Amino acid sequence: MARADDGVFDPEGVSWTRVSPRLATVRRVGSAIGALVPLVPAVLLAVLLDRWWILLLWLPFAAVGVLRQVVIGRQVAAIGYAERDDDLLVRQGLLFRTLVVVPYGRMQYVDVTAGPVDRWVGIATVQLHTASAGTDASIPGLPPAEAERLRDRLASRGEARMAGL
Repeated sequence: MARADDGVFDPEGVSWTRVSPRLATVRRVGSAIGALVPLVPAVLLAVLLDRWWILLLWLPFAAVGVLRQVVIGRQVAAIGYAERDDDLLVRQGLLFRTLVVVPYGRMQYVDVTAGPVDRWVGIATVQLHTASAGTDASIPGLPPAEAERLRDRLASRGEARMAGL
């Protein structure tokens, strides 16, 4: 069902490119590790005090962890980018939506980064830097070949637009 404000975050005639679903895997693993951290002190207390009911204190963390696992897939599916003639659109978010429009002529440089887990899974992040920090944007979860292609394309488009200034 389309809402009246969807046009703000989904301009007409724009074809969005989605990021890799592998990003969801990376985020889910990180979230699971974060949910397990409170379990360690709970187990230690339960063993040391011989009070196994203390493990019940971990249940709220488990519930939040399960909810987070479900939401992550939808969050990753909401990330997208679109290349237009004069600018790049980057959108993300479910509850709090964001649409960043980066004019090619405002780009100063483009970074591609990938941490050890990202490289293991086969994804990278393209970070766009502009003259204004408010219009910086990043596109996480791209396959390395797509990240390289996008970096080169954005850099060349940025140089072409800056040449006229």
